[in-house]
Amino acid sequence: MKSKKSDTQIIPSTPLADRVRPKSLTEFYGQDHLVGEGKPIRLMIENKTISSFILWGPPGTGKTTLAQIIAEETDSKFYQISAVSAGVKEVRNVIQIAEHNKSLGLRTILFIDEIHRFNKAQQDALLHSVETGLIILIGATTENPSFEVIPALRSRARVYVLNELSKNDLHKILQNVLLKDELLSGFNLVLVDEDYLLYLSGGDARIMLSIFESAVMQESNQEKIVITKELLDNIIQRKNIFYDKGGEEHYNIISAFIKSVRGSDPDAALYWLARMLEGGEDALFIARRLIVLASEDIGNASPNGLVLAEAAFGAVEKIGMPEARIVLAQCTTYLASSPKSNASYMGISKAEQEVKTQPMYPVPNHLRNAPTKLMKELGYGEKYKYPHDYDTNFLIEKYFPEEMEGKQFYLPTDNGQEKNLKDRLKTLWKGKKKY
Repeated sequence: MKSKKSDTQIIPSTPLADRVRPKSLTEFYGQDHLVGEGKPIRLMIENKTISSFILWGPPGTGKTTLAQIIAEETDSKFYQISAVSAGVKEVRNVIQIAEHNKSLGLRTILFIDEIHRFNKAQQDALLHSVETGLIILIGATTENPSFEVIPALRSRARVYVLNELSKNDLHKILQNVLLKDELLSGFNLVLVDEDYLLYLSGGDARIMLSIFESAVMQESNQEKIVITKELLDNIIQRKNIFYDKGGEEHYNIISAFIKSVRGSDPDAALYWLARMLEGGEDALFIARRLIVLASEDIGNASPNGLVLAEAAFGAVEKIGMPEARIVLAQCTTYLASSPKSNASYMGISKAEQEVKTQPMYPVPNHLRNAPTKLMKELGYGEKYKYPHDYDTNFLIEKYFPEEMEGKQFYLPTDNGQEKNLKDRLKTLWKGKKKY
């Protein structure tokens, strides 16, 4: 590359990601499952049979670029709006333009960035035009369309999932940029630590290019620009962590966290915990989930789990971050390492199902409360046997309605301390219940 030196730092007129945005599929890297040979989006372009669809994926994976390429290669009129700033008025303006385009035999593509931010009324405004084909809708979202896009619109637009860009994809994008960008090609560049740059990007091509360009511009007055880990660290102080507290990734990571604790893998649980905390998740939200988990997945196999989870919540509430992460780590590793039982959770689930689907039988007289003389005369509480009047504070008695005799919801396991409860119940009920 050419040598370049200047006393004045260069400031690009447009960001690098925009300057090198691909204009055709031959320049587009990644998403081979959608744009590779014989894949759906490539076939749409080749056959010029475009239908409405939604692109769902992480930031910087090519959603906007794909939409622009589709419009370019199918000779379609392209209109782009952002759901952050646009509303029904802007949508109707495009629909009006589309009617004019149709009269001229032209196809209209409406690209809506961050379509998940449109409310129901705004999404409803699109339905008729999408259904009739007046406009081809291409929506882009980082959020799960199942949660954020109304069913009526989803039924009229297919959903294509974009994957986080691989290391190989990012490498190809970077090499292509070094070849085609006129500004960067004017510098004598040596990229020493490409792997670290790709790591910092978090799979987001836009972030990768932004960091790279910033590093070059910072050193633009040097005869030779050497991109090192130290230089990159000076540009960005922490790795970009993709974590949307209100969206899909929030649910994915908390799910991975809970399943790791349930699966008795404290190491994986700590990893997902760190991902949430680094992403800015509310520590109290995590603490609340640990309380639920302590009952749902550990239960009476280790009753202290619930005690510790409750104590952890109180401690997190009192001390806050960053020290709260230590408390969460202690609780997480204890629960992950504890014996597991969902017997209590399954028990209440079975009992609730019984209540919802079966008749509500009356409470047997001997179990009824009798606070008044009339109730006593009606037999309320009559023949009730007080367990503490018997040896071991127990007697075999009927506590269900007669019609439900033999029902059983709680089936304790042989795990941890719950085995002691199971053995005790088995001894007490002497075969009347299945322990």
